[in-house]
Amino acid sequence: MGLSRYIFVGCLSLVSLASHAETFNGLYQVLEPVSSQAPEERDQATQRALETLVIRLTGDAKAAQSPGLAAIRKDPQQIISQFGYDAGPPESLQVDFDPASTDRALRGAGLALWGSNRPLILGWWLSDSTEGSSLIGDGQAAAQPLRRAAQHRGLPLRLPLGDLDEQIVATAPNLESADPAPLRAASERYGADALLAVHAREGADQWQAKWRLWVGDETEQGSVQGADTAAPADAVLLAVSERLAPRYAVKPGASSEQLLEVRGMNLERYAALGHLLEPFGAQLLRVDGSRIVYRVNGSADQLRTQLSLAKLQEIPAGEEPAPQPAQPPAVEGSPPAPIPVVEPTPQLRFRW
Repeated sequence: MGLSRYIFVGCLSLVSLASHAETFNGLYQVLEPVSSQAPEERDQATQRALETLVIRLTGDAKAAQSPGLAAIRKDPQQIISQFGYDAGPPESLQVDFDPASTDRALRGAGLALWGSNRPLILGWWLSDSTEGSSLIGDGQAAAQPLRRAAQHRGLPLRLPLGDLDEQIVATAPNLESADPAPLRAASERYGADALLAVHAREGADQWQAKWRLWVGDETEQGSVQGADTAAPADAVLLAVSERLAPRYAVKPGASSEQLLEVRGMNLERYAALGHLLEPFGAQLLRVDGSRIVYRVNGSADQLRTQLSLAKLQEIPAGEEPAPQPAQPPAVEGSPPAPIPVVEPTPQLRFRW
Protein backbone atom coordinates (compact mmCIF):
# COMPACT_ATOMS: atom_id res chain seq x y z
CA MET A 1 0.00 0.00 0.00
CA GLY A 2 1.39 3.43 -0.94
CA LEU A 3 2.10 6.06 1.65
CA SER A 4 -0.68 8.41 0.48
CA ARG A 5 -3.30 5.67 0.56
CA TYR A 6 -2.00 4.47 3.93
CA ILE A 7 -2.50 7.94 5.37
CA PHE A 8 -5.88 8.44 3.69
CA VAL A 9 -7.38 5.19 4.92
CA GLY A 10 -5.75 5.58 8.32
CA CYS A 11 -7.27 9.03 8.80
CA LEU A 12 -10.71 7.65 7.98
CA SER A 13 -10.28 4.93 10.55
CA LEU A 14 -11.42 6.93 13.55
CA VAL A 15 -11.13 4.20 16.11
CA SER A 16 -10.47 4.35 19.79
CA LEU A 17 -7.06 3.53 21.21
CA ALA A 18 -6.34 -0.10 21.81
CA SER A 19 -5.27 0.93 25.28
CA HIS A 20 -7.34 2.19 28.19
CA ALA A 21 -6.53 5.87 27.70
CA GLU A 22 -9.49 7.96 26.66
CA THR A 23 -10.04 11.05 24.58
CA PHE A 24 -11.70 13.47 26.97
CA ASN A 25 -14.84 14.83 25.32
CA GLY A 26 -15.88 18.39 26.03
CA LEU A 27 -12.40 19.53 27.01
CA TYR A 28 -13.11 23.09 25.86
CA GLN A 29 -16.65 23.30 27.28
CA VAL A 30 -16.97 24.56 30.86
CA LEU A 31 -19.99 24.70 33.16
CA GLU A 32 -19.90 27.14 36.08
CA PRO A 33 -22.82 27.25 38.57
CA VAL A 34 -24.78 30.52 38.79
CA SER A 35 -27.67 31.73 40.94
CA SER A 36 -29.10 34.02 38.24
CA GLN A 37 -28.65 35.09 34.62
CA ALA A 38 -27.81 38.68 35.52
CA PRO A 39 -25.07 40.21 33.33
CA GLU A 40 -22.75 40.83 36.28
CA GLU A 41 -22.97 37.23 37.45
CA ARG A 42 -22.51 36.01 33.88
CA ASP A 43 -19.27 38.00 33.64
CA GLN A 44 -18.03 36.56 36.93
CA ALA A 45 -18.92 33.02 35.85
CA THR A 46 -17.11 33.60 32.54
CA GLN A 47 -13.94 34.52 34.41
CA ARG A 48 -14.27 31.38 36.53
CA ALA A 49 -14.81 29.31 33.38
CA LEU A 50 -11.63 30.74 31.87
CA GLU A 51 -9.65 29.84 34.98
CA THR A 52 -11.15 26.33 35.01
CA LEU A 53 -10.22 25.81 31.36
CA VAL A 54 -6.64 27.03 31.82
CA ILE A 55 -6.16 24.64 34.74
CA ARG A 56 -7.62 21.79 32.67
CA LEU A 57 -5.18 22.43 29.86
CA THR A 58 -2.09 23.12 31.96
CA GLY A 59 -2.62 21.44 35.33
CA ASP A 60 -1.28 24.63 36.90
CA ALA A 61 -3.57 26.51 39.31
CA LYS A 62 -1.49 29.67 38.87
CA ALA A 63 -1.39 29.59 35.07
CA ALA A 64 -4.57 31.64 34.64
CA GLN A 65 -2.80 34.60 36.27
CA SER A 66 0.10 34.42 33.82
CA PRO A 67 1.09 37.89 32.50
CA GLY A 68 0.86 36.48 28.99
CA LEU A 69 -2.90 35.96 29.46
CA ALA A 70 -3.66 39.48 30.64
CA ALA A 71 -5.45 40.39 27.38
CA ILE A 72 -7.51 37.19 27.52
CA ARG A 73 -8.55 37.83 31.12
CA LYS A 74 -9.62 41.33 30.17
CA ASP A 75 -11.66 40.10 27.18
CA PRO A 76 -12.34 36.33 27.28
CA GLN A 77 -14.77 36.72 24.36
CA GLN A 78 -11.86 36.59 21.92
CA ILE A 79 -11.43 32.85 22.57
CA ILE A 80 -15.12 31.98 23.22
CA SER A 81 -17.19 30.48 20.42
CA GLN A 82 -20.55 30.53 22.25
CA PHE A 83 -22.18 30.46 25.65
CA GLY A 84 -25.59 29.65 27.10
CA TYR A 85 -27.27 28.33 30.23
CA ASP A 86 -27.66 24.75 31.41
CA ALA A 87 -30.70 24.03 33.59
CA GLY A 88 -28.73 21.58 35.69
CA PRO A 89 -29.05 20.98 38.54
CA PRO A 90 -27.26 23.11 39.40
CA GLU A 91 -28.11 25.87 36.95
CA SER A 92 -24.87 26.78 35.20
CA LEU A 93 -23.38 29.07 32.61
CA GLN A 94 -22.07 26.94 29.74
CA VAL A 95 -19.06 28.43 27.98
CA ASP A 96 -17.68 26.86 24.79
CA PHE A 97 -14.12 27.97 24.09
CA ASP A 98 -12.61 27.78 20.62
CA PRO A 99 -9.86 25.12 20.75
CA ALA A 100 -7.56 26.64 18.12
CA SER A 101 -7.57 30.21 19.45
CA THR A 102 -7.38 28.97 23.05
CA ASP A 103 -4.34 26.79 22.40
CA ARG A 104 -2.69 29.59 20.43
CA ALA A 105 -3.21 32.03 23.30
CA LEU A 106 -1.86 29.64 25.92
CA ARG A 107 1.17 28.69 23.85
CA GLY A 108 1.78 32.36 23.18
CA ALA A 109 1.88 32.85 26.95
CA GLY A 110 4.55 30.14 27.18
CA LEU A 111 2.32 27.66 29.02
CA ALA A 112 2.63 23.88 28.81
CA LEU A 113 -0.46 22.20 27.33
CA TRP A 114 -1.99 18.82 28.13
CA GLY A 115 -3.86 17.26 25.19
CA SER A 116 -7.27 15.60 25.18
CA ASN A 117 -5.89 12.05 25.34
CA ARG A 118 -5.72 11.37 29.06
CA PRO A 119 -5.23 8.42 31.40
CA LEU A 120 -8.38 6.62 32.49
CA ILE A 121 -8.76 6.76 36.27
CA LEU A 122 -10.59 4.14 38.32
CA GLY A 123 -11.95 5.81 41.44
CA TRP A 124 -12.58 3.90 44.66
CA TRP A 125 -14.52 6.36 46.83
CA LEU A 126 -15.63 5.33 50.33
CA SER A 127 -18.02 7.77 51.97
CA ASP A 128 -18.59 7.80 55.75
CA SER A 129 -21.64 9.93 56.59
CA THR A 130 -24.03 10.15 59.51
CA GLU A 131 -26.16 7.59 57.65
CA GLY A 132 -23.37 5.02 57.46
CA SER A 133 -20.45 3.96 55.30
CA SER A 134 -20.79 3.12 51.60
CA LEU A 135 -18.67 2.56 48.51
CA ILE A 136 -19.86 4.85 45.71
CA GLY A 137 -20.49 2.66 42.71
CA ASP A 138 -21.29 3.29 39.08
CA GLY A 139 -24.94 4.15 38.54
CA GLN A 140 -25.63 5.34 42.07
CA ALA A 141 -27.13 8.79 42.66
CA ALA A 142 -24.17 9.51 44.96
CA ALA A 143 -21.87 9.18 41.94
CA GLN A 144 -23.19 12.33 40.27
CA PRO A 145 -21.02 14.80 42.25
CA LEU A 146 -17.97 12.70 41.35
CA ARG A 147 -18.87 12.66 37.66
CA ARG A 148 -19.50 16.42 37.63
CA ALA A 149 -16.15 17.01 39.35
CA ALA A 150 -14.33 14.78 36.86
CA GLN A 151 -15.90 16.62 33.93
CA HIS A 152 -15.13 19.97 35.56
CA ARG A 153 -11.46 19.06 36.01
CA GLY A 154 -11.02 17.35 32.65
CA LEU A 155 -10.35 13.80 33.85
CA PRO A 156 -11.76 10.52 32.47
CA LEU A 157 -13.15 8.81 35.59
CA ARG A 158 -14.60 5.33 35.89
CA LEU A 159 -16.27 4.03 39.05
CA PRO A 160 -16.45 0.38 40.13
CA LEU A 161 -19.77 -1.45 40.10
CA GLY A 162 -19.82 -1.56 43.89
CA ASP A 163 -20.90 -5.19 44.20
CA LEU A 164 -20.51 -7.20 47.40
CA ASP A 165 -17.01 -8.46 46.57
CA GLU A 166 -15.81 -4.90 45.93
CA GLN A 167 -17.42 -3.58 49.11
CA ILE A 168 -15.46 -6.18 51.07
CA VAL A 169 -12.21 -4.96 49.48
CA ALA A 170 -12.90 -1.21 49.63
CA THR A 171 -12.46 -0.78 53.37
CA ALA A 172 -11.05 2.28 55.06
CA PRO A 173 -7.73 0.53 55.92
CA ASN A 174 -7.27 -0.60 52.30
CA LEU A 175 -8.12 2.81 50.85
CA GLU A 176 -5.74 4.62 53.20
CA SER A 177 -2.97 2.03 52.90
CA ALA A 178 0.24 2.72 50.98
CA ASP A 179 -0.04 -0.81 49.55
CA PRO A 180 -2.35 -0.84 46.51
CA ALA A 181 -2.30 -4.63 46.07
CA PRO A 182 -5.85 -5.39 47.33
CA LEU A 183 -7.39 -2.62 45.24
CA ARG A 184 -5.29 -3.47 42.19
CA ALA A 185 -6.49 -7.05 42.24
CA ALA A 186 -10.11 -5.86 42.32
CA SER A 187 -9.41 -3.24 39.63
CA GLU A 188 -8.03 -5.55 36.94
CA ARG A 189 -11.38 -6.08 35.20
CA TYR A 190 -11.80 -2.34 34.62
CA GLY A 191 -8.55 -1.84 32.71
CA ALA A 192 -7.66 1.66 33.95
CA ASP A 193 -4.38 3.57 33.64
CA ALA A 194 -4.44 5.04 37.14
CA LEU A 195 -5.95 4.03 40.46
CA LEU A 196 -7.51 6.58 42.83
CA ALA A 197 -8.49 5.68 46.39
CA VAL A 198 -10.47 8.18 48.47
CA HIS A 199 -11.83 7.93 52.01
CA ALA A 200 -14.24 10.79 52.75
CA ARG A 201 -15.70 11.46 56.19
CA GLU A 202 -18.52 13.77 57.22
CA GLY A 203 -17.59 15.88 60.24
CA ALA A 204 -19.56 18.26 62.40
CA ASP A 205 -19.52 21.11 59.86
CA GLN A 206 -17.58 19.85 56.83
CA TRP A 207 -16.35 16.87 54.85
CA GLN A 208 -12.74 15.69 54.90
CA ALA A 209 -11.19 13.34 52.38
CA LYS A 210 -7.84 11.53 52.18
CA TRP A 211 -6.75 10.38 48.73
CA ARG A 212 -4.03 8.30 47.11
CA LEU A 213 -3.22 8.02 43.41
CA TRP A 214 -1.20 5.25 41.79
CA VAL A 215 0.14 5.56 38.24
CA GLY A 216 2.24 2.51 37.52
CA ASP A 217 4.72 2.21 40.39
CA GLU A 218 4.50 5.89 41.33
CA THR A 219 2.13 7.26 43.94
CA GLU A 220 0.76 10.62 45.07
CA GLN A 221 -1.37 11.48 48.10
CA GLY A 222 -3.08 14.34 49.87
CA SER A 223 -6.10 15.48 51.84
CA VAL A 224 -8.87 18.02 51.19
CA GLN A 225 -11.97 19.34 52.86
CA GLY A 226 -15.23 20.98 51.86
CA ALA A 227 -18.65 22.05 53.03
CA ASP A 228 -20.60 19.30 51.21
CA THR A 229 -20.02 16.13 49.19
CA ALA A 230 -19.43 18.06 45.95
CA ALA A 231 -16.65 20.27 47.35
CA PRO A 232 -14.16 17.52 48.32
CA ALA A 233 -14.90 15.68 45.06
CA ASP A 234 -13.88 18.72 43.04
CA ALA A 235 -10.88 19.40 45.28
CA VAL A 236 -9.60 15.81 45.01
CA LEU A 237 -9.87 15.74 41.23
CA LEU A 238 -8.25 19.17 40.95
CA ALA A 239 -5.32 17.87 42.99
CA VAL A 240 -5.11 14.73 40.84
CA SER A 241 -5.11 16.87 37.68
CA GLU A 242 -2.28 18.99 39.05
CA ARG A 243 -0.22 15.87 39.83
CA LEU A 244 -0.85 14.18 36.46
CA ALA A 245 -0.45 17.13 34.10
CA PRO A 246 3.36 17.52 34.42
CA ARG A 247 3.75 13.98 33.07
CA TYR A 248 2.00 14.84 29.81
CA ALA A 249 1.92 18.62 29.26
CA VAL A 250 4.30 19.94 26.59
CA LYS A 251 5.77 23.45 26.97
CA PRO A 252 6.53 25.45 23.81
CA GLY A 253 10.25 25.70 23.09
CA ALA A 254 11.25 23.54 26.03
CA SER A 255 11.35 20.26 24.13
CA SER A 256 13.93 18.80 21.78
CA GLU A 257 13.32 17.42 18.31
CA GLN A 258 13.62 13.64 18.09
CA LEU A 259 12.91 10.77 15.74
CA LEU A 260 10.40 8.19 16.94
CA GLU A 261 10.17 4.73 15.39
CA VAL A 262 7.17 2.47 16.06
CA ARG A 263 6.91 -1.11 14.82
CA GLY A 264 3.91 -3.40 14.50
CA MET A 265 1.73 -0.75 12.83
CA ASN A 266 -1.58 -1.30 11.06
CA LEU A 267 -4.34 1.06 9.95
CA GLU A 268 -6.15 1.16 13.27
CA ARG A 269 -2.94 1.72 15.17
CA TYR A 270 -1.92 4.46 12.73
CA ALA A 271 -5.04 6.48 13.58
CA ALA A 272 -4.60 5.86 17.30
CA LEU A 273 -0.89 6.74 17.33
CA GLY A 274 -1.40 9.93 15.33
CA HIS A 275 -3.94 11.13 17.86
CA LEU A 276 -1.71 10.17 20.77
CA LEU A 277 1.18 12.21 19.34
CA GLU A 278 -0.82 15.39 18.65
CA PRO A 279 0.68 17.32 21.61
CA PHE A 280 4.18 16.69 20.22
CA GLY A 281 3.64 18.19 16.76
CA ALA A 282 4.36 14.85 15.11
CA GLN A 283 5.42 14.86 11.45
CA LEU A 284 5.27 11.61 9.53
CA LEU A 285 8.62 10.88 7.83
CA ARG A 286 8.46 7.30 6.64
CA VAL A 287 6.17 4.27 6.42
CA ASP A 288 7.93 0.98 5.69
CA GLY A 289 5.50 -1.91 5.94
CA SER A 290 4.54 -2.22 9.60
CA ARG A 291 7.22 0.29 10.65
CA ILE A 292 6.67 4.04 10.92
CA VAL A 293 8.97 6.96 11.75
CA TYR A 294 7.84 10.35 13.07
CA ARG A 295 9.67 13.57 13.85
CA VAL A 296 8.38 14.75 17.23
CA ASN A 297 9.04 17.60 19.64
CA GLY A 298 9.12 16.54 23.26
CA SER A 299 11.32 15.19 26.00
CA ALA A 300 12.06 11.48 26.02
CA ASP A 301 10.39 11.05 29.42
CA GLN A 302 7.19 12.79 28.28
CA LEU A 303 7.03 10.69 25.13
CA ARG A 304 7.57 7.50 27.11
CA THR A 305 4.79 8.49 29.50
CA GLN A 306 2.41 9.35 26.67
CA LEU A 307 3.12 6.16 24.73
CA SER A 308 2.63 4.10 27.88
CA LEU A 309 -1.05 5.04 27.66
CA ALA A 310 -1.23 2.88 24.53
CA LYS A 311 0.78 0.11 26.20
CA LEU A 312 3.60 0.39 23.68
CA GLN A 313 6.86 -1.29 24.69
CA GLU A 314 10.18 0.46 24.26
CA ILE A 315 12.71 -1.43 22.14
CA PRO A 316 15.99 -1.94 24.05
CA ALA A 317 18.93 0.09 22.78
CA GLY A 318 20.98 -2.99 21.93
CA GLU A 319 18.33 -4.60 19.75
CA GLU A 320 19.00 -4.73 16.02
CA PRO A 321 17.83 -1.55 14.24
CA ALA A 322 15.54 -1.59 11.23
CA PRO A 323 17.36 -2.57 8.02
CA GLN A 324 18.23 0.17 5.51
CA PRO A 325 16.99 -0.18 1.92
CA ALA A 326 19.36 -2.42 -0.05
CA GLN A 327 21.18 -0.96 -3.07
CA PRO A 328 20.41 -2.95 -6.28
CA PRO A 329 23.42 -4.64 -7.93
CA ALA A 330 25.14 -2.66 -10.65
CA VAL A 331 24.54 -3.78 -14.26
CA GLU A 332 27.38 -3.34 -16.74
CA GLY A 333 26.73 -0.45 -19.12
CA SER A 334 23.94 1.03 -17.00
CA PRO A 335 24.21 4.45 -15.32
CA PRO A 336 25.43 4.32 -11.74
CA ALA A 337 22.69 3.76 -9.19
CA PRO A 338 21.88 6.70 -6.97
CA ILE A 339 23.43 6.60 -3.56
CA PRO A 340 20.69 5.62 -1.09
CA VAL A 341 19.87 8.08 1.63
CA VAL A 342 20.76 6.61 5.01
CA GLU A 343 18.02 7.32 7.49
CA PRO A 344 19.19 8.72 10.82
CA THR A 345 18.78 6.32 13.73
CA PRO A 346 15.66 7.19 15.76
CA GLN A 347 16.40 8.16 19.34
CA LEU A 348 13.22 6.47 20.59
CA ARG A 349 12.01 3.09 19.32
CA PHE A 350 8.81 1.32 20.37
CA ARG A 351 6.67 -1.63 19.32
CA TRP A 352 3.01 -2.52 19.79
